Amino acid sequence: MTTDIATPIPATDGITLSDDERQPCEIWTRVMGYHRPLASFNQGKQGEFAERRYFIETCTTACRDGDQAQR
Repeated sequence: MTTDIATPIPATDGITLSDDERQPCEIWTRVMGYHRPLASFNQGKQGEFAERRYFIETCTTACRDGDQAQR
C-alpha cells in the first residue's frame, strides 16, 4: 500500500473574495519574552515592528561537511 504524501493543492487563480467574505488576520509577535497581538501595540511600537529586519542563517561549508571542529 502506498501513501501519497505530496498531494497537490488545486490552483486558486480564479477565486476572488469580496470584502464581506474576508476575515482579518491577527498578527502576534514576541516582545520582552512573551507574545502579544500587534493590534495592541501603540503607534510607535507598530512602527518599530514595521522596521524590523529579518535574516536567514546560512550554513557554512564546515557545517555542511559535518566538521564540528571548524565552527
